[in-house]
Amino acid sequence: MNENNNVAVESALADLVRANRILANEGVMDGFGHVSIRHPADPGRYILSRSLSPELVTRDDLMEFSLDDTPVDPRGRSMYAERAIHGGIYRARPEVNAVVHNHSTALIPFGVTGMPLRAIFHMGAVIGSEVPIWDSRPEFGDTNLLVTDHEKGMSLAKALGPRRAALMRGHGCVVTGESVREAVFVAVYMQANAELVMRSRSLGEVNYLSDGEIRLAADHLFKPLSQDRAWEYWSRRAGCA
Repeated sequence: MNENNNVAVESALADLVRANRILANEGVMDGFGHVSIRHPADPGRYILSRSLSPELVTRDDLMEFSLDDTPVDPRGRSMYAERAIHGGIYRARPEVNAVVHNHSTALIPFGVTGMPLRAIFHMGAVIGSEVPIWDSRPEFGDTNLLVTDHEKGMSLAKALGPRRAALMRGHGCVVTGESVREAVFVAVYMQANAELVMRSRSLGEVNYLSDGEIRLAADHLFKPLSQDRAWEYWSRRAGCA
């Protein structure tokens, strides 16, 4: 690996550590959940922390995995049981470079009631026009709801399809991005959007964003000016600017 590639990889790893801290600080993750990136120098691998609470992740905790979720250099370290979420999505979606899995309690009601999670404000447009629900029970029967093997990982990736995010019934959600900053942005505002939908429905009928509004707002929010502004703000709040 040449010097420029090495600098790019180290920068990506620093962003991955920061993403863990941000998602914990913003209340999207607690002691559980995880975020990964596709290896910037090898698209056939991804990088994910060892099994650890997101707020505690450091550079030394990061591990490389092949897309079949096998660790490249395990060194006896414990690993997240649900790394199949990440491998499944990276195999199915070559344009995805970051994956977030969290258990935000604001999202759980939308995965178990049939009430669709739709964009209600301009920042929420980043979730897209549809957030599908993946239910493990029809295909796999009664389980512990964890995605711990290739079959479940691929089933989840299939339900996600080309979309940015999917709910997981009784479990949480998965969020994707072309970069880790995008994935964090969507995860933060997906939770905020869910909270606003719940509050708004107690007042009356909700006037959701149209597909056109979602497309135009999301196009604006995914530009570097918006992404960098949010990233800097969240980084400082998390103490890792």
